[in-house]
Amino acid sequence: MRTKKHAKPTSEKEPSIEISTDPRWVDMEAEKCQFADVRLGRRFKTLVEEVSDCVGGSIPFACQDWASTKAAYRFFSNPRVSEEDILGGHFESTRSRFHAASGTTLILHDTTEFSYERESARNLGLVTRACMGSGRDGRLRHITVRGILMHSSLAVTLDGLPLGLASIKFWTRKNFKGCNALKRKINPTRVPIEEKESYRWLENLRQSTRLLGAPERCVHIGDRESDIYELFCAAREEGTHFLVRTCVDRLAGDGGHTIGDEMKATRVKGMHRLQLRTRDGESSEAVLKIKYRRVQVLPPIGKKDRYPQLALSVIYAKESGKPKGRDPVDWKLITDLPVDSLSDAIEKLAWYSLRWKIEVFHKILKSGCKAEESKLRTSERLVNLISIFCIVSWRIFWMTMINRTAPQAPPTIALTQEECVILDSLVNDRPKNSGGAKTLANYIRKLAQIGGYLARRSDPPPGNTVIWRGMSRLVDIQLGFAIGRKLVGN
Repeated sequence: MRTKKHAKPTSEKEPSIEISTDPRWVDMEAEKCQFADVRLGRRFKTLVEEVSDCVGGSIPFACQDWASTKAAYRFFSNPRVSEEDILGGHFESTRSRFHAASGTTLILHDTTEFSYERESARNLGLVTRACMGSGRDGRLRHITVRGILMHSSLAVTLDGLPLGLASIKFWTRKNFKGCNALKRKINPTRVPIEEKESYRWLENLRQSTRLLGAPERCVHIGDRESDIYELFCAAREEGTHFLVRTCVDRLAGDGGHTIGDEMKATRVKGMHRLQLRTRDGESSEAVLKIKYRRVQVLPPIGKKDRYPQLALSVIYAKESGKPKGRDPVDWKLITDLPVDSLSDAIEKLAWYSLRWKIEVFHKILKSGCKAEESKLRTSERLVNLISIFCIVSWRIFWMTMINRTAPQAPPTIALTQEECVILDSLVNDRPKNSGGAKTLANYIRKLAQIGGYLARRSDPPPGNTVIWRGMSRLVDIQLGFAIGRKLVGN
């Protein structure tokens, strides 16, 4: 943070990682950015600092004065600035953190939408059509939602520590008819993947794999939207791995039956207990019946001349009965990785369960940085702003998870010495922590407490919300600390 001018339940756990970072993190994320003009690079660094110091605030609130605000607007509207320029340095930092880690890294892929209220879609584009209920005549009323779509790829360790974004795609639609309307005119399975929006899954897989440079260490995770045969083949071409939730009952074996038929004939290999949360946040235990099998999977009939057959592992995990307060677990996963034992299957289920972390990242973007509340008028400007929000959101997420994955690490990997002194003066240590060296966990707890975290003994570790509130408050307090020191002397 800066002072402003006027912050796995697996059977065999792989080695954990300790990522060292400098509290001057903005310098590290901006160091390898390549802008068309050095002045744009300086302005970008200033904007990241200002936005990170005022998470959730508007651009004028973050910039504080008209001159800085005007400079920010010029930066976002500059035709020589793109999301590739803004995120280039962050991608390189992600690569560095990846190589500082060891063992398998999960690349989480997902798509999210940013919706905006605008009078015209001319400068923004469309996202989808939403139902607004029935009108007086009984017919359903639909509205066109304007906005931007983003497909992101987030690298995380098996402990859940986010290393950073490895690839990202933004796009808008000129019109939207929906998949059902398309199916009435053409068989989607016969359309080349390059002509579909879903091609972004392949592009991100390739770009993230090539960026990180060690494809054998990467496992790409996706939900049912990523159940694309071309993606399986792309992973094979890149020499990397995938684990996705399947929704298509593909042809298997000799073509006379499907994957579902083979799995029905497979006996249950074991049981696994999984701790979950209900919709009300209550603890709930799920008992899963697990099947797994190696299957010869065939390409779609219309594309069998273009793509080869693949030998893949299929895992079914299903919960019996109807649990109270949540949907029953019914996962069908497919992967190119070998699954030869029950422990292998449980390990892959644990990996897939980390997929929700990219949804947490998107939540920080929307709820923390309030990306959907911006008043910028064009999609190009909004994309540049969201790209900066992506860097800030990763930092918040990293701060939250480093506390859980490396609580005994020194606090200087995340905070400056001055910030530690301020936190010590604001929040008292617990009796058992009053003596000896203080760890990162001690200071992250204090940071969360000034953001509203109660720190009761039964409370879970602080989450993203209290962390971003605490970061913003610490910046304001640090400003007052600096002014007071200037007025009265050291």
